[in-house]
Amino acid sequence: MPDRLIDLSSDTATKPTPEMRRAMAEAEVGDEQKGEDPTVNLLQEMVADLLGMEAALYLPSGTMCNLIASRVHTRTGDEIILDRLSNQYNYEGGSAAGVFGLSIMAVAGERGIFTGAQVADGIRGPSPHAPRTRLVVLENTMNAGGGAVWSLDQINDVVQVARAHGLKLHMDGARLMNAVVASGVAAREFVAGMDTAWIDLSKGLGCPVGGVLAGSRDDMALALRYKHLLGGAMRQAGIIAAAGVYALQHHVERLAEDHSNARHLARGLADIPGVLLDPATIETNIVFFDLDPTGPTAVEVSNALIAHGVRIGATGGRHRMRAVTHLDISRADVERAVEVMRTVMVS
Repeated sequence: MPDRLIDLSSDTATKPTPEMRRAMAEAEVGDEQKGEDPTVNLLQEMVADLLGMEAALYLPSGTMCNLIASRVHTRTGDEIILDRLSNQYNYEGGSAAGVFGLSIMAVAGERGIFTGAQVADGIRGPSPHAPRTRLVVLENTMNAGGGAVWSLDQINDVVQVARAHGLKLHMDGARLMNAVVASGVAAREFVAGMDTAWIDLSKGLGCPVGGVLAGSRDDMALALRYKHLLGGAMRQAGIIAAAGVYALQHHVERLAEDHSNARHLARGLADIPGVLLDPATIETNIVFFDLDPTGPTAVEVSNALIAHGVRIGATGGRHRMRAVTHLDISRADVERAVEVMRTVMVS
């Protein structure tokens, strides 16, 4: 196996750059539980301003961001409407149900993007026998939808229906900055109709850990309570928050490079016999593709790629794979990955 692994399994594979590590090492710190860590406070202020919200809260993970936001807007036994492809529904351990006793109504959107009409159809009528519909969750970009970006019209369609029925709205913005760079729409415009939203620091922005949840001051005060309940307090967290500050200052616009590399990767993969992929569907940094079902399985191909120093994940079925470009993937890495994939598929 080659000395260096070209890791396209996820944009969580990024490692802090030397400059980011320097910012972390030099960070001013304090007790973040007491609100006395100046670097954590700065990061929270930056994200609140970025999203046009009153306040923000630094949390250890995106799963915790979604879980806490869900609890802020609901009570035990309430129901959340989201897409069946959503990360919260599929990849967060059933935490909304397991931790806070919340029910899920999963609708079937197009590449994870659903409509106001689908929200209306999913709302429960008043009944002592049914959970109370309380919250609608959108994910932007839509991971399992191939990094699809919601348009403002699509968001507003959902917002109007939700508001008409007295529902709260939350945006899982794990890759929101990818949506911003791909569309030219400001982050605060994307979340203008939301009660809460968050951004991930540990994906395309290249930080080692963390996400930041934002909303009203009252909602964030309640979120802080749930942060403590879930064991999310981190004490002198400025050391890791400094990575987020650095990333927001230096790593946002460069996401366009990841998107360009993803399109280049998709074009290369689509030209390989046995790979089924339409490059025109690639909007951001995520490339889903299928393998000809008469050929090797996704797990077999993934294992063969690893032997050549390339990691692409097998996901979503026997013949489905996902590649994600990020800070640590160069154009040369993409071309090497295509070359290796071709070797594996034709051997």
